[in-house]
Amino acid sequence: MRVAVTGGAGFLGSHLCEALLRRGDEVVCVDDLSTGQPENLAALAADPAFTFLRADVSAALDVPGPLDAVAHLASPASPPDYLRLPLHTLAVGSRGTENALRLAGRHDARFLLASTSEVYGDPLVHPQDESYWGNVNPIGPRSVYDEAKRFSEALALAHHRTHGVNVGIVRIFNTYGPRMRPHDGRVVSSFITQALSGEPLTLYGDGKQSRSFCYVDDLVRGLLAMLDADEPGPVNLGNPVELSVADLADLVLRLTGSDAQVHHHPLPVDDPVRRRPDITRAEQRLGWHPEVGIEDGLCRTVAWFAARPLDVAAGAAAIRGSQQDATRHAPDPAAASPR
Repeated sequence: MRVAVTGGAGFLGSHLCEALLRRGDEVVCVDDLSTGQPENLAALAADPAFTFLRADVSAALDVPGPLDAVAHLASPASPPDYLRLPLHTLAVGSRGTENALRLAGRHDARFLLASTSEVYGDPLVHPQDESYWGNVNPIGPRSVYDEAKRFSEALALAHHRTHGVNVGIVRIFNTYGPRMRPHDGRVVSSFITQALSGEPLTLYGDGKQSRSFCYVDDLVRGLLAMLDADEPGPVNLGNPVELSVADLADLVLRLTGSDAQVHHHPLPVDDPVRRRPDITRAEQRLGWHPEVGIEDGLCRTVAWFAARPLDVAAGAAAIRGSQQDATRHAPDPAAASPR
């Protein structure tokens, strides 16, 4: 199979490229490197089945030669990235998704859309299954990512219904593992970076908000299963084991052997209070469920970070410099919709 992977130099994208090559597929990685990292692809570059194409999928997307599948992962995915690049994020979720869908349509290829649990917003239903429509602020600071992904889903299914494109939508919940950037602002990478550097761990709110953390190898198995299926989705992919952010901080401190303190900061605007996937559909339709426990996965991730002390030190400095990000200020009550 020959697969185009947009966003293939990113955290998830590079792992997907690697997994596809490992099973014998040809891969065309498309990335503009706005958030992707060339070093993520260093081990793949010598493989004759791998091609890198530097391009902005929002501008145009054309891949020479035949294609059997298009995996659309291109998008800033961490809060600092999509808050720093709001128009780029909206463009890649709209024009970029349109271009990727047209590419799949021209080649009669399977189209895999990497959507997100953020489409559920701050959910009023727990756990979240795919029938839930979400509780999303369409004009808040996070909306550039949330609404871009919601639009991507609508666009993908419109192409499926109108043009018969073979679409598969996955909604990805919190994922972690090697190749996360130390400064990317996600909770696992931030905690590990701060713990290894002896910096205070940044805990937003009271730390009782929950997340469900899926190790990257498990998530990629789910992506491959969806790529190979004839299932339109959407399908949740994530680990249903729920953990409070405070408990995650304690676990990271224990696994790193760090005596760093924990400092509390105001909760970001529109930050979800609880997040846990119902993966019944993934189990039934894809035969998929996560296998790597949180402690095992964190140990592997800590080891990867610890082997890169210069990157970790730079990441800790970047996190420290962003503590007072203006997006964490409370919203204007006059602009908020009543509930």
